[in-house]
Amino acid sequence: MKSGLLRDLRPVLRLFWQHQRRAMLQGAALAALTALAGAALLGLSGWFLTAAALAGLSFAAKAAFDVFMPSATIRLLALGRTAARYGERLVTHDATLRVLASLRAQLFDSWSRPGAAGRLLMRPARLLFRLTHDIDALDSLYLRILVPAMAALSVAIGAGLLLGWMNLGLGLGVIAVLLVAGITLPLIAAQRAARATLRRAQMLETCRAQTVDLVQGQKDLLMVGQLQAQADAILATDRRLAKTDTALNRIELRTGLGFGLVGAAVLSGVLLVSGLLVQQGLLSAPGAALSVLLAFAAIEPFAALRRGAMELPRMRLAARRLNAQLAPPPKTVPLAAPAGALAVHLDGVSVSGKSDQRLADLALDIAQGETVALIGHSGAGKSSLLALLMQEITPDHGIVQALPAALMTQSNQIFAQSLRDNLRLAAPEADDAVLLAALARAGLENALPDGLDTRLGEGGLGLSGGQARRLALARMILRDAPLWLLDEPTEGLDSAVARDVITQLAALTAQRTIVIATHIRREAEIADRLIVMQRGRITARHDRASPGFNAALALLRPD
Repeated sequence: MKSGLLRDLRPVLRLFWQHQRRAMLQGAALAALTALAGAALLGLSGWFLTAAALAGLSFAAKAAFDVFMPSATIRLLALGRTAARYGERLVTHDATLRVLASLRAQLFDSWSRPGAAGRLLMRPARLLFRLTHDIDALDSLYLRILVPAMAALSVAIGAGLLLGWMNLGLGLGVIAVLLVAGITLPLIAAQRAARATLRRAQMLETCRAQTVDLVQGQKDLLMVGQLQAQADAILATDRRLAKTDTALNRIELRTGLGFGLVGAAVLSGVLLVSGLLVQQGLLSAPGAALSVLLAFAAIEPFAALRRGAMELPRMRLAARRLNAQLAPPPKTVPLAAPAGALAVHLDGVSVSGKSDQRLADLALDIAQGETVALIGHSGAGKSSLLALLMQEITPDHGIVQALPAALMTQSNQIFAQSLRDNLRLAAPEADDAVLLAALARAGLENALPDGLDTRLGEGGLGLSGGQARRLALARMILRDAPLWLLDEPTEGLDSAVARDVITQLAALTAQRTIVIATHIRREAEIADRLIVMQRGRITARHDRASPGFNAALALLRPD
C-alpha cells in the first residue's frame, strides 16, 4: 500500500520539487524553526519561572540570579516564533498556489490534445471537479503532510537531544515514544478514514453533477415533470454526505484523543523520571520544569498531522486521476502537404474504434479552391472524416495528407469576455484593425453596440444564433487556414439567417478549399462536388455537372 501511495503521489511531488524547490525547502525550514522556537519558548519560560521563584527564597540567590539574559532570550524566541510563523505561512502558501496554478495550466494543455476536450465536455461536472476539488485536494500534500511532518520531526529530535543531555535514557525514551506514536496514530487514522474519505469524494462529485444537471437542464426536467425529483435527489445526496462528514469527524476526534493520551503518558513519564533525578540530585528543579514543558510542547506538532493523514486517500485519488494529464503530451506531427494542386489526399485510410468514428478504405482527392460537401445519414462518417483531417483521430493505416485546416462546428465555445478577447482566441497577436476587418468579412461589424468592447455572456449569452455563427466565421477568417472544415455550420438557424451565413461563406471561398459535412440542402448547394458516405465508406461522388448531383441534393433535408 505504501509503495502504491508513493507511486501515485510521485508525479505531484515531482511537480512541487521542479517548480518550487527553494520555496519548499524554505517553508519546511521556517516551519521547523517555528516549532522549535515554540517548544524552546515554553521550556525556557518554565525554567525561568521556577528558577526565579527558587531564587526569591534567599537574598543571596536573589542577588546572584541573572534576570536579564533569560528574559531577553524569551522575548527573542517569542518575536522569532511570530516572524517565522508569518514567513512560513507566506512562503508555503505562495509555493502551493504557484504549483497548483501550474498544474491547472498543464490540465488545460492536456485537454487541448486531440479528443480530450470533447470527452470531458460530455460530462461538464467532471471537468469542474478536476479543476477545483481534485486540485485543491493536493494542496494538503505539502501544507498538511510535508510541512507539519518536518516541524514535528525537528521538535522531536530537538527535545530528545536536550533531554538526552540531561539524561540519556530520558531523551531516547521521549524520541522513541514521539516518533512511534506520531507516525502510527496518523497512519491508523488514514486507514480508518480511507473508505469514508473516498465515499465522501464520490458523493461530492455526484452532488455537483446533479446540481449541474439541474441548472443546465431545468427546462427539460420541468417539461417531463422531474424538476422536484432532481432537487430531492440532490438533498438526499447531501444528507448522505453529512453522515460521512460526521463519521470522519469522529475518526479525527478519536485520533486527537489518542494524541492526548500519548501526551499525558509522555508527561507522566517525564515528570516521574525528572522527579527521581531531582531526588537523586542529578537534575535541578528548574531543569525538571524545563524537561516537563519541553515534552509537552514536543507532542503538539504531531497532532497537527492527523487531519492531513485522514486526507491522504483523497489526495491519492486526486493524484491518480490527474497523473495522466501530468505526463508529457505526445508530439503531434503536422500532416504532410499533398503534392501538386491538391488540398487533401487520402489513400486506403481506415479508422477503427468507436462505432461513430469508424472509417473504411477511404480514397479521396480534393483540389485547392474546391468546395466539397460530405453528405449521408447521421453516423455515416462525415464528422469522423473532418476529425481525421483535423488530427483529432488517428488512422490505423493509409495515407493522410492535407493542408493546414480550421474547423467550424454548430457548437461554438464563447466565453464570458469581450468580443475582442473571444476573437483573439484565434489570433492572439491581432490588433483591432485586423479584428474589425474579420468581423466585416463575416457580416458582424455593425451588429453589436459597443463593437470590440461588447461584453458577451457565458456560452454566447447576448448573441443571437446567427451572430454566434458569424463570430465563429470571423475566427475562421483570423486563423487564415487554406483548408476550411465546416460541420453543419447553419444547423439550428432559421432559413433567412442560415441563407445569409451561407452567402457569407460562399463569398469567402475563392481563396480557400471548403469541406462541408451536412445533411441540409442549402449547405450542399454551394459545393462543386458531393461525396456520399455510408457506414464510414464513400459510396458515390457527384460533380456539379453530373446528372446525379441534383438527384443527391433532392434527397437532403430542405431548408
